[in-house]
Amino acid sequence: MRAFQILIDGFAISALYALGATGFTLIFGVSGVLNLSHGAIMVAAAVAAWAAASILNVGTYAGALIGVAVALVTAFATYFAVVKPIQDSRRIPNEEKEIFVLTGTLLWGIMIQELIAYFFTNNAKTVLPIVEGVVDILGVRTPKNEIFTAIVCCLVIALLWLLVNRTRTGKAVLAASMNPRGVTLLGLELTNIFIVVWAIYGILAGIAGVLLGMFLGVSSYSVGPLTASAFSIVVLGGLGSVSGSLIAAFVVGYLETITAYLVSPAYRTIPALLLLVVVMYIRPQGLLGRR
Repeated sequence: MRAFQILIDGFAISALYALGATGFTLIFGVSGVLNLSHGAIMVAAAVAAWAAASILNVGTYAGALIGVAVALVTAFATYFAVVKPIQDSRRIPNEEKEIFVLTGTLLWGIMIQELIAYFFTNNAKTVLPIVEGVVDILGVRTPKNEIFTAIVCCLVIALLWLLVNRTRTGKAVLAASMNPRGVTLLGLELTNIFIVVWAIYGILAGIAGVLLGMFLGVSSYSVGPLTASAFSIVVLGGLGSVSGSLIAAFVVGYLETITAYLVSPAYRTIPALLLLVVVMYIRPQGLLGRR
């Protein structure tokens, strides 16, 4: 029974990680940005959904939408207030801009984390679930919200695949990830593509954050582990590889779930980080990375 419970819980958390990491990977693949404020954006979405539903009493559905909207606004703020000024700066050498972006997004994430702690304390917040109750699956009582979470994540990832592969906008994003210079020569404005990518990222991170808040609950302390998990996933999968990130998300998700059940929830992120170190020695480009 425990093995089946690990299987169900692991799938739900892996689907959540896959959803968040897909946007993380998309940003890096298109613009070369590793956004270290990722965990803070997810937590901001979850806390906003909790506050809207529990304090403002706007309802569960409206609260979830507000949470996603907050993540979208925060993602745009990250791009326009932190990333773009660094990328456009003439005072910073081009070879040093990447480290400045890493540092800037890290500090931005810490600022968001501290603001959340200041206004809402460090106590864990659990977002009211959209689907309540439990269902019996082969003798294992499983919350319906957990199943709902996994289904929504899979559907959103499928819709993202359709967007990227079946629409003109998606094909422009895909082309930019392969050859930014070529896209510019075709007359497409890279800045507009970056804005679209950050919008997609904000929505994905918002949905993942709200669902995570319903599933496990979050606090300001969740920022670091969530960013570490996302970073581990994109590196394991191969920087810029969405397919690799999806595979790595399930590897990391199940590693964390097994560790939480068999050892302690306090150590759930350690095995994934150890695996990351091993992979960086054996296959630095990750599972499906090109570089």
